[in-house]
Amino acid sequence: MKIKALVSFVFVGISLISFSQVLYVPKQVREANTQYRNENFCEAASLCAKAYYKIERGNKSSLRMKGDMAFKTAECYRQTENAKDAHEWYEKAIVLKYYERKPIVHFYNGEMLRALGEHAKAKESYTAYKALVPNDKRADIGIRSCDINKDFKINKTRHIVSNVSRINLEVFDMAPMMANKKQNQLVFSSTRKGGISTVNDPRSCEYYMDLWVADIDKKGNFLEPRLLPGQQINTVDNEGSVCFDGRMKVMFFTRCPNVRKVNLGCDIWRSELKGKEWGEPTKLELKDHDSISVGHPCVTPDGKFLIFASDLPGGFGGKDLWYTTYDKKKDTWSTPVNMGPEINTPGNELFPTFALNGDLLYASDGLPGMGGLDIFRAKQAGEQLKWENPENLGYPMNSSSNDYALIEVSEKKGFFTSERVGSVGKNQRPDIWMYDVPPNVFDLTVNVMELFDNSKKVAGANVSVVASDGGKWEGTTNDNGSIFWDKKPNGDRYINENSSYTITVSKEGYTAVKPQSFTTEEVKIDQKFIFDMPMIKDEPIRLPEVRYPLNKWELLKDSTINSKDSLNYVYDLLVKYPGLKLELISHTDARSGDIYNQVLSENRAKSCIKYLVEEKGIDARRLVPVGQGERVPKKVWRKGDEYFDSQPADTAGVEEVVLEEKLINSYKRSNRTLFTQLHQWNRRTEGRVLGMDFDPATAPPVPEDFFKFKNLPKNTSK
Repeated sequence: MKIKALVSFVFVGISLISFSQVLYVPKQVREANTQYRNENFCEAASLCAKAYYKIERGNKSSLRMKGDMAFKTAECYRQTENAKDAHEWYEKAIVLKYYERKPIVHFYNGEMLRALGEHAKAKESYTAYKALVPNDKRADIGIRSCDINKDFKINKTRHIVSNVSRINLEVFDMAPMMANKKQNQLVFSSTRKGGISTVNDPRSCEYYMDLWVADIDKKGNFLEPRLLPGQQINTVDNEGSVCFDGRMKVMFFTRCPNVRKVNLGCDIWRSELKGKEWGEPTKLELKDHDSISVGHPCVTPDGKFLIFASDLPGGFGGKDLWYTTYDKKKDTWSTPVNMGPEINTPGNELFPTFALNGDLLYASDGLPGMGGLDIFRAKQAGEQLKWENPENLGYPMNSSSNDYALIEVSEKKGFFTSERVGSVGKNQRPDIWMYDVPPNVFDLTVNVMELFDNSKKVAGANVSVVASDGGKWEGTTNDNGSIFWDKKPNGDRYINENSSYTITVSKEGYTAVKPQSFTTEEVKIDQKFIFDMPMIKDEPIRLPEVRYPLNKWELLKDSTINSKDSLNYVYDLLVKYPGLKLELISHTDARSGDIYNQVLSENRAKSCIKYLVEEKGIDARRLVPVGQGERVPKKVWRKGDEYFDSQPADTAGVEEVVLEEKLINSYKRSNRTLFTQLHQWNRRTEGRVLGMDFDPATAPPVPEDFFKFKNLPKNTSK
């Protein structure tokens, strides 16, 4: 694998077409085939193109030769990252029906079209290939990728990507990796001038690749890159894709030798840091044949488990990810093991790196994606050195072009390689890109309303928020009982990531139910936090009507009322607010003696509580029965001679009155119906909140006579 294997990563064995039926092979074709066979794609591209135009359209043999030159020209451009020209030459080969001999021409044309963003046309090419080679799963992946391309952009992630233009030149710049624990040095591979070699690699049309390092100043700016210092690290061969152990003292990197007319694959080399320079490297023995390629190392922090890409025999197709382990006693690396179908596909899996949490990041063109190589994330299975369920990182981390070699610097920032539009120069060559994940955007709305009637909003309530870092702010609810916070005057957010907050409300004449708390820890998306904060007005709670038989305290149930159903309103409140403690207060009218009415009201209050405790299961310690007899007549509203049990919406001409005995008796003869109605309104059961802090672990027991009813004294009617 030469420099192109570091860039396009597609390992294709291309057999030459036999021209046994051709009587004469032009010199240009012979020269083109020689350069192509030697993988000198830079020179071969122009030679194959010239040979194509030299061949006359004649018999089948000449057309076959012409199609072969068109296909090889396209292959040269594909191998040198020129999708536009590759597509044009694949089209020429297709016109000459080259697919009859090599159906793969349709598949590669689809790949180039997808890289160019022509997904509809790409799907046609994949479909044409599938018709000829129905069992090749790569066609299905290509078709599926075209179908879901729009979904990626619709469901784009929050990542913001940008070209690291301070580093990139109009060459191949790729495979970034942080070089020290301070994270102020970035190592990358580049074909720029100033390296060891002064001649072009005939396979890529670029200088041979070297390892470079760029320092990062305190402001985050990149300084001018320089060659990575060390003994025999950079050579006249291609060096690229590095990784480091956890101490940043051991480096593994890929080297691809270039020996003319000899098919040598890439190897992984190991070097130790000696002071400020890297020592002379040693090669890892991971293969049994020189033509096999191993590269793209990824090592665990202890330096003993190495993942790499290779075309070793026994894989699933293309390049697969393999692993090997280090035996310190023997100072050897174990026989490589394929990472299996959980990771590998019939396509290519390349450029593995470890995420900060131990997940495996890698590039693949064998899974549905946006185009070419996409970056995937496979979850680590517990603490095992095993990874599964790869997920596409989506758009904009991936594009229609090749995207690979991602490293995480922090949870919000990292670097990767991309050949997308926006790369430096005219052609979409490999460049180093960076990504940032902006902080999640949170805002907070607090709505304050009365506990027992949520339609009644509490305006002018003070709302206070205390953050886990000690910060605090407060405000007052508007006429709708709401208050909203998003940005501070300086542009900072009130609600930030990885923080916790406690909300309290207060207002004179009201009791707050309880504080509310929330946290943004583990919240990975934008979120609007909305809290309804009920308050209790310091006045009796009006409950649904509860009736009793005359001079008795049993809960009345007849054709007009089911008093137990009315008390279920109280039950629902107690269930909804587990800390709620209530007084249930019963009242009578004034038509019996004071002492008699007092005992009757006490018994009626106990009857209500007895139902809630014995039939509904409420803890008796949350309830206190209170009898008020006739002492506290009800407040109602009057407009002229019309009375209202609750305040009417139109308050014009409405006055609040107390249903005292004298007032009610004034209707005894003139309006008997109203007289009876007003007495009934006085016979009522109300609630009063004692607190919101009931704790079953500390609450005292109820008195022994809690459920004992008193005997009614002799009734002295008035």
